Amino acid sequence: MYAALQLQDDRDQIYSRLKSMPKMSPNHEWLACMVASWCAGKGVLPDHLGLESDQFKQLKYSYLHDCTLPELAPSGSKLDFSRMLEKEDLVNLLKQYCRPYTLEMDWMIAIIVAGCLGSDHLWQDLGLLSRSQLSAMLQYNFPELAAKNDKDMKWKKFLYKQLCEAEGLYLCRAPSCNVCIDYPKCYGPEE
Repeated sequence: MYAALQLQDDRDQIYSRLKSMPKMSPNHEWLACMVASWCAGKGVLPDHLGLESDQFKQLKYSYLHDCTLPELAPSGSKLDFSRMLEKEDLVNLLKQYCRPYTLEMDWMIAIIVAGCLGSDHLWQDLGLLSRSQLSAMLQYNFPELAAKNDKDMKWKKFLYKQLCEAEGLYLCRAPSCNVCIDYPKCYGPEE
């Protein structure tokens, strides 16, 4: 119990410090939260937050230059991207719908894709504080894609559903989501 409280305190302190740094864009706060959680061993983001080593160095220099960060995941998370056959498809989906493509967008896409390898809700796997925080991040960075989630489907399921639909695959046997017995698993609150 004490260790869990200590991790929460560590995350809160790191988050507070990172949030107080000069903001470059709205992504700064979400990155601050994900980095703070990652430093405290929360979420599933692997070494370098799922970024390539050079990307991680650029992120640290651009956004977090006053902070000392580990390069390896404090949680010991070792996500195996070789298991993620759809990695390139997810990257392409997010690139297709992103705001003007920048280095910052490249970081956000890589981190989100890394979070998709986790087995929890996407907001938890990324180390965000809530689903509403994830929704705001996706709405800002991928406004047209986020607008397609007009029935409030859980984000990870929604992203994979977009991939399936792009390939013309419909794996669900129900004629519509409204009659599916798994409806509560795909839609509704995640907190």
